Amino acid sequence: MDVYLPCFYSFIACMAVCLVFNVRGKLIFFTSLGGAIGWFVYLLCRPLQNDIVQFFIATVVITIYSEVMARIHKVPVTGYLLIALLPMVPGGGIYYTMEYCIAGNTQMFLETGLHTLGIAGALALGILLVSSLNRLFGMPRRNKNNR
Repeated sequence: MDVYLPCFYSFIACMAVCLVFNVRGKLIFFTSLGGAIGWFVYLLCRPLQNDIVQFFIATVVITIYSEVMARIHKVPVTGYLLIALLPMVPGGGIYYTMEYCIAGNTQMFLETGLHTLGIAGALALGILLVSSLNRLFGMPRRNKNNR
């Protein structure tokens, strides 16, 4: 139960964001499922004891899921990716970084800021890695003239 409930919360949060992004129909379920899968992978990687690696692996899985589902449903990858990455965004880290900055606690500001930057970098690198590999080795696109 320790793993499933946070995944369910992630799914519900992604469903709410689907309304903001004007996602309709069956795509709401599939885009929200990406967020739940990402959080599930993040929790499965907990024995690694390294947040940044956990976020990186979860982002790689989310990006692969987004690429596959975008091809299946013939929609842009960004729709799946943005919504599925929502639970991974280090909002709390950004908040506490600014709180420590305003309070003048330089040591905690730097520590929290660098950790948050590491998480954001892991998210970016995970997306970059999978998207680049998909572009290099993915299915070739057909030309309009070669139908």
